[in-house]
Amino acid sequence: MPLHYTLQNVTEQEYDRLVQVWESAVKATHHFLKGEDFEFYKNLMPQFLNAVALKSLKDENGLILGFIGTADGNLEMLFVHADTRGKGIGKTLLLYALQELKITKVDVNQDNAQAVGFYERFGFQTYKVSETDGFGKPYPILHMNLIKNTI
Repeated sequence: MPLHYTLQNVTEQEYDRLVQVWESAVKATHHFLKGEDFEFYKNLMPQFLNAVALKSLKDENGLILGFIGTADGNLEMLFVHADTRGKGIGKTLLLYALQELKITKVDVNQDNAQAVGFYERFGFQTYKVSETDGFGKPYPILHMNLIKNTI
């Protein structure tokens, strides 16, 4: 991890910033998502955040650039602010989740090809496909598990 980044637990006071990071990331990567569905998920973000253990990656000024949420060995969320994509933040967060939190599973939108490729590069492989997401919306989900740890 670059020296000017720090990994920290997230407090509820930081949820607004997490939602900003989520919004930025989703707008940059989830072009397939309908506008009304974007708003549906955005409104549920506080509930989603409360359901997972959260870690954030902050810059030297304390600004959250990306975050992960995990539960029961699953990576439930990994989002990086669009302005900082391609700078190793997602990789740093995923490596932490793999090495320290021992995650072995992740679910990914099938239509988010960049994310699918990202996880495949780290040794994840699809073992099951759901035609709809957890809310019954028409966004196929790839259920991936760690086949070989490439780190």
